[in-house]
Amino acid sequence: MEMVVKPAWLEGLMAETFFGVCGAHENRRKNEKNVFCLLCCLSICPHCLPSHRSHPLLQVRRYVYHDVVRLGDLEKLIECSYIQPYTINGAKVIFLNQRPQSRSCKGSANICLTCDRILQEPFHFCSLSCKVDHLVEQGEDLSTILHRIDESDFAFSQFEGLRVDGPELIDDDQITPNSILEEPLQYKGSSCSNEATGNSEISLQDTEVARKKKKGSGFLGGIVLSLSNKRKGAPQRAPLS
Repeated sequence: MEMVVKPAWLEGLMAETFFGVCGAHENRRKNEKNVFCLLCCLSICPHCLPSHRSHPLLQVRRYVYHDVVRLGDLEKLIECSYIQPYTINGAKVIFLNQRPQSRSCKGSANICLTCDRILQEPFHFCSLSCKVDHLVEQGEDLSTILHRIDESDFAFSQFEGLRVDGPELIDDDQITPNSILEEPLQYKGSSCSNEATGNSEISLQDTEVARKKKKGSGFLGGIVLSLSNKRKGAPQRAPLS
């Protein structure tokens, strides 16, 4: 069996560490490495962008402490069929790598062929790396799922609206590290954590409201509530026996 070789950009995308501090700009604000240069095969921060102006650039986002890429961007590079997408604020995303889970879901109706995470039908993989690793293990030719990179789809111009020295990094559709959401709901009829609801739409606004409610329901809040519910007037006598 011939050895299946992954292209350098694919190998780098799945192995690279994102959202760490950029060593070249550690004293600058907004210096997290959240862009992947498809030519240099490394992660860079927004301050590095001018040095890669002529290179194809892919933005990486973060969801529940894990790296994701928009499905619309990723499918221009590689065939993403049978990888379960997740919809966050109206944008479909794909996880780059498999995530740790507390227990195996073997025996469930539909699981990832690589890591056994439970999935919706008809998906077979929970992340890009799970699909690629499965195909490599099966000895499949990866060239059949790879697309020729059209540099106009990943041009520097897509980042020109970003403001990196202001108080916030502006990108209307960006999913930032602050957009940390809870894991999807538990799968009915299974004790395993389910990602099957991941394709449903999740709102950051709803999450923020829940956080505020939780913040206001502390110990003191309970005392105030209990005091306000006390009935005023003469104490009730115990019934005569």
